Amino acid sequence: MPTRRGALILTCGLGLAACGTDPTSPYFFGIGDPIRGAGLSAPRNFGDTSRWAGQPASAAFAVEQLEFLTSSLATDPRFAPVVNPAVLQTLQRARTEMRAYLGIAPNADPQLVITAMRQVGAALRGGSQAQAEAALSGAAFPAGPRSVLARLAEMPRLPRTAEAAGMVASEMDRLERRN
Repeated sequence: MPTRRGALILTCGLGLAACGTDPTSPYFFGIGDPIRGAGLSAPRNFGDTSRWAGQPASAAFAVEQLEFLTSSLATDPRFAPVVNPAVLQTLQRARTEMRAYLGIAPNADPQLVITAMRQVGAALRGGSQAQAEAALSGAAFPAGPRSVLARLAEMPRLPRTAEAAGMVASEMDRLERRN
C-alpha cells in the first residue's frame, strides 16, 4: 500500500516530467488542459528569461510557450470569453517585446513561430545547428537565423515578459477558484 509521502513524491515527479513538453499536447499526461498547464508553468518557463542565457533550446521553449499562451487565450472558446482582458494585453506586449528582441517579424503568424521554435529546440538538443538555422529561415525571421540563434543563446531578462508570466499564472489560479 503506497504511503502518503510516496504518493506526494510520485505526483511531484510526474508534474516535473510534464513541464518541459510540447505546449499544445495534453498537459500532465493527458489529464489536464494544455493552456492551463502552460499558464501555471509560465513563471518557471518565461518569468525570468535570463535564466536561459547559454541554453538556446530552453529559450526557444520559453518563446514557444509565450506564443502559445498569447494565441490560445485570445482564441480558445473556453478561455477567451472569461480571461481578464488585461492579462491578454500584457501577454501581447510580452510577445511584442520578445519578438523585437529576437528579430521576429511583429506580424508573424503565431503558429509559424511556435512550430519554428519547437524545431529549433529539437535541432539544438540533437546537436544540429544547420537544422536550427533552417527552421529560422523565412520572412518571419528578418534578423536572420544566426542572429536569432545568437539572441536565444544570450537571452536577457525581459520585463514585460516577466510581468506577463506572473499575470497569466495568477489568472489561471483565479479561473480555477471560480469553478
